Amino acid sequence: MNTKKDDFSQTGVQGLLARWVNERQIFRPRFPCGPTNSLSDVEGVIVGHSTLAAGDIQTGVTAIVPPGDNLYGAPLPCGVSVLNGFAKPIGLIQAMELGELQTPILLSNTFAVGTLFNALVRRSCQQFPQIGRPDATINPVILECNDAWLNDIQALAVTENDALAAIDVASVAFARGSVGAGRGMSCFGLKGGIGTASRWCKSLNATLGILVLANFGTLTELTLDGVRVGPAFQQVLPHLAPQVDAGSVIIIMACDRYLDSRQLARISKRAGAGLARLGSYWGHGSGDIALAFSTQRSGLCVADQQLESLLAMAADATEHAVVDAMLSAESVSGFRGNHRVSLRDVLDHYNEKLS
Repeated sequence: MNTKKDDFSQTGVQGLLARWVNERQIFRPRFPCGPTNSLSDVEGVIVGHSTLAAGDIQTGVTAIVPPGDNLYGAPLPCGVSVLNGFAKPIGLIQAMELGELQTPILLSNTFAVGTLFNALVRRSCQQFPQIGRPDATINPVILECNDAWLNDIQALAVTENDALAAIDVASVAFARGSVGAGRGMSCFGLKGGIGTASRWCKSLNATLGILVLANFGTLTELTLDGVRVGPAFQQVLPHLAPQVDAGSVIIIMACDRYLDSRQLARISKRAGAGLARLGSYWGHGSGDIALAFSTQRSGLCVADQQLESLLAMAADATEHAVVDAMLSAESVSGFRGNHRVSLRDVLDHYNEKLS
């Protein structure tokens, strides 16, 4: 046994717990946050949820709605990074090819992607009857994670009305944690879900907002603000059901500065650095996907060397958003009595053990 290493780790865990007890927070951003530390700090971007929480059904839909009444006719620039491709998305191939976002982005469980696609196509055709008759078809973007531990995924419970309801209730202020698409998600063996963060880049006069659907990671690797807490949590909570680094994570980024699709793809890729800081290595069975879009359709291009701050902020805000998802999530029991405990409860329980 490496006693010095164990002592160092224990000191880090105790320091993190002291911050939790005193501040009820555990993450300290490396860069300035936006006004509400939320994706919606990027003007015009709104978020809505539709949540299904009844017995074995623990799932839902989350909608990210960019600004603009006609994304079909006037799409926004976007870029995509597939960190690990164990996933069943819709719309990414065309988004990567053309660098354009034509619809709101919908998130849900793996078996709901077809339903969400139909919902967006139907609504889009109602709004723009020329779609496919004779104009080009539309490219809905649907992203998913597997919530089968807490949700009876075979029940196919999500409906088109659920998808449309999430869009219709979207607003600047939105819930996080065990809501919408995040209802049945797990993260590092604990409760996952929806989290958000934002960063203000003074040099570019730009805001970068991030939303995550967190459903990945294994508890032994969990690292919070640089402190590897997973082994300590596992010792005091040995009954927790294990989770491998699988299940997926979706990261959505928005920026209010004009960036082209190539630059947005570069920024989205830095989400991987944020995930790694948390202890993820993008496991075999995890679909880890980041999509970044600009709310500006045109403008003066930023030189690549000026992106440095946004690249660093993308990593920082991704890490922060996952922590936000875990701290915001309530404990949930669902399919076959399976249970995931919230990080807040774990931190409080561990502190009591040490008191």
